Amino acid sequence: MKTAVIGGFLAVVGIVAAFLGILTPDALVALLDRVAPVLGFVVGLTIVADLSAEAGLFSWLAGVAARFSLGRVWVLWLLVVVLALLCTVFLSLDTTAVLLTPVVVLVARRVGASPLPFALTTVWLANCASLFLPVSNLTNLLAVHALGSPAPLTYAALVLPAAVVCALVPVVAVGIRYRHELAARFPAASVEAAPDRTLFLVSAIVVVLLVPALVSGVEVWIPAAIGAAVLVVAFAIKRRSALRIGLVPWGTLLFAAGLFLVVAAAQALGLAQLIGSAVGTGTSFGDLLRLSGGAALSANVVNNLPAYLALEPVGGSSVRIIAILIGVNVGCIVTPWASLATLLWHGRLQALDVHVPWGRYALAGLGLVVVMLPLSILLLSLAP
Repeated sequence: MKTAVIGGFLAVVGIVAAFLGILTPDALVALLDRVAPVLGFVVGLTIVADLSAEAGLFSWLAGVAARFSLGRVWVLWLLVVVLALLCTVFLSLDTTAVLLTPVVVLVARRVGASPLPFALTTVWLANCASLFLPVSNLTNLLAVHALGSPAPLTYAALVLPAAVVCALVPVVAVGIRYRHELAARFPAASVEAAPDRTLFLVSAIVVVLLVPALVSGVEVWIPAAIGAAVLVVAFAIKRRSALRIGLVPWGTLLFAAGLFLVVAAAQALGLAQLIGSAVGTGTSFGDLLRLSGGAALSANVVNNLPAYLALEPVGGSSVRIIAILIGVNVGCIVTPWASLATLLWHGRLQALDVHVPWGRYALAGLGLVVVMLPLSILLLSLAP
């Protein structure tokens, strides 16, 4: 609800800007042409993720992880790491934050383990592992345009060294910080059967087929829409009660649309020139670190989505665009509002009575950012 209210306010501001002539009709058409496929992808994938969760797919995966962890918490945690990575890379960070968070917390409690290392692993990988593919993060989908619309695997090759570092650092940090909790053991667990085998199988097939489809080079909204349509039809036949208007992420859509309008208006008023003077124009290690640090700071002051949009015009080259992505995707783990995924994650934790104080979260996130940004930017600057 808060997201929808903020999005509504931003949308009104954008509409006023258009009414005053700050945003011309041509600029609005160009903006719609760029963001409509991105928002369509968000809707399709959200429906796929929610209905797959309703079919028991994610709970089953977590149960399998518990079953095959050999009674060792650290093995269970590593399997959760793999699951969170795959979910983030191929199904987006919001899917990990919204759907995987309650699953891993419940599995941790089921085996008598502390939920904190599992919860932190989930949110940090949701954000920090979201560099790998365009579909992993909304900012990446926007950046594809500025990068010249490369194929998904070409994009992945550009970001791979930095993405690996940013995914590895949080895992190492959690492993060291919670080493005593992760050393515990638990009795063997059983895997619960899905409530409806047909819906489970259809969901599993859709998700499995989506993975290659999303990296095939086809516009990502197309396979996401097809997958969503297949699942909607399956649930209409087998469990109509699961189909509700809330499957469409209205709040997220309004929030994103409002941000797009406001940032476009700000760009028309000269925001790019103001920011450009602060982040420089070079491609040396120092220049890229300055740019990425400025992106991280901007994301934590406002939010990573408007931060990227505001900084994109001062990119100018592929390496600088990637430096911006590193800053807004990885640097957004300090303040709670810097990433929508973090807010969604925290809401799920509160519903499960798991408390992570924001002050403690911010300090830990700042420590990770201080390590990740220089390492990832160094690898980026050394890349041929």
